[in-house]
Amino acid sequence: MALNTGDKAPGFNLKNQDGNAVSLEEFKGKNVVVLFFPFANTSVCTTEMSLIRDNINKFENINAQVLGISVDSPFALKMWAEKNNFNFPLLSDFNKEVSPLYDSLYDIFAPGKFDYKGVSKRSAFVVDKNGIIKYAEICELPTNQPDYQSIEDVLKSLE
Repeated sequence: MALNTGDKAPGFNLKNQDGNAVSLEEFKGKNVVVLFFPFANTSVCTTEMSLIRDNINKFENINAQVLGISVDSPFALKMWAEKNNFNFPLLSDFNKEVSPLYDSLYDIFAPGKFDYKGVSKRSAFVVDKNGIIKYAEICELPTNQPDYQSIEDVLKSLE
């Protein structure tokens, strides 16, 4: 079931790239940008997360925490984060428990080419300090990027 603005964001507790537990609940009182992405260490995902890395001050200056989520293992996320100097948590949904809650899991990724099952869809959600979704975007094509300007505009409106 698709999530819409105004819905309560599903809670989660996932391991970050360092193996530490991170929950959505711990950011209560802060706006959170939740970015699902298909695969660590791929070109489009690296471009996306590098854009976030390079603009992290914009998010921090408007009281927002960025969290990246994929079905990659914490080990793969750690190597990727270190290689690219990512300065925000990357969370492992390795057991594919959270991505479906956000309608952000492909049944089959790249049908006919790879046929991988259970890969996170590139998606973006802004969750306000009370845990309510204020922005939701799911990119059906993995090469598409979220509308970062709209994300920023929504975050600024929450100040």
